[in-house]
Amino acid sequence: MTEASHPIVWLHHADQHLGLVPSLGGSVAAWQIDDPQDATARIDLWRPWDGNTPDLYQMASFAMVPWSNRISGGGFEHAGQFHPMQPNRAGEPYPIHGDGWLQPWVLSQPAPDTLVMTLRSTCFDGNPYDYEAVQTFRLVDGGLDQDVQVRHLGVQPLPYGIGVHPWFPRTPATRITAPVQAVWLCGDDPLPTEHTTQFPPGWDLNNGASAHGDLIDNGYTGWGGTAQIDWPERGLKLTAHMPDFDKDGGADQHCCLVYRPPQGPAFCFEPITQPIDAFHLPGQPGLRVLEQGEACTLRVQWRVSALG
Repeated sequence: MTEASHPIVWLHHADQHLGLVPSLGGSVAAWQIDDPQDATARIDLWRPWDGNTPDLYQMASFAMVPWSNRISGGGFEHAGQFHPMQPNRAGEPYPIHGDGWLQPWVLSQPAPDTLVMTLRSTCFDGNPYDYEAVQTFRLVDGGLDQDVQVRHLGVQPLPYGIGVHPWFPRTPATRITAPVQAVWLCGDDPLPTEHTTQFPPGWDLNNGASAHGDLIDNGYTGWGGTAQIDWPERGLKLTAHMPDFDKDGGADQHCCLVYRPPQGPAFCFEPITQPIDAFHLPGQPGLRVLEQGEACTLRVQWRVSALG
């Protein structure tokens, strides 16, 4: 697999460069800005794809639909009916991150500053979901507006979730700050085992957490819908804001997930609508039960600026 078999489609606007790979899970290959110190160079805001590996975990970002993270128990029950689900990634015992990232999307460009990718998915790999998903990327002055929408097309209502999975480069001093209320601690699976407001040392996003340290692969609840990543060595910060946060249920209906591996050049901050394995948590927190024709949307406004 090479870039030739999965071509990158580029969007350029306002000194920014966004590369999409529709055929490889509707993923993002790169989001970059021009380097003000070097007219021939670019600065990566999301860790770039190498153009070769087909592993979606090596992309700059991908959408998670029609659910995010893991589902245990071999599936889930809704309205008295059990829906079996199959593992969908080598080495993972549980189905993870939905199925949109495993299918090719169709690209269109409705405006000079905008790219759209669309997926029509019908019970992929035997799962119960029949839906249409639409990703919209719009480059604006100072950043990127990213929307992910999913519309349920099946006859029987089903619970849905949405997330985005960007990977951020980490310099030695990189920090991530976000308003959160609690965190789900996990076992080795990692499935949630305990919900607590007592953050382990170095995990409290409210005060800013280093992008380096022990493993975090955990969902935070009570997220306030904003975040900031600081790159002091670059003199840059990247902020996230969800414009529909309050009308879409606020902190009760949104989570974020941090994946901080002990090694490697990148970490993840993922805006998501539900915690890990929400299908098996009391009340199925954050999941949206959609009737036929109903849709839900996750909107994130990313903005890059000088670190003051």
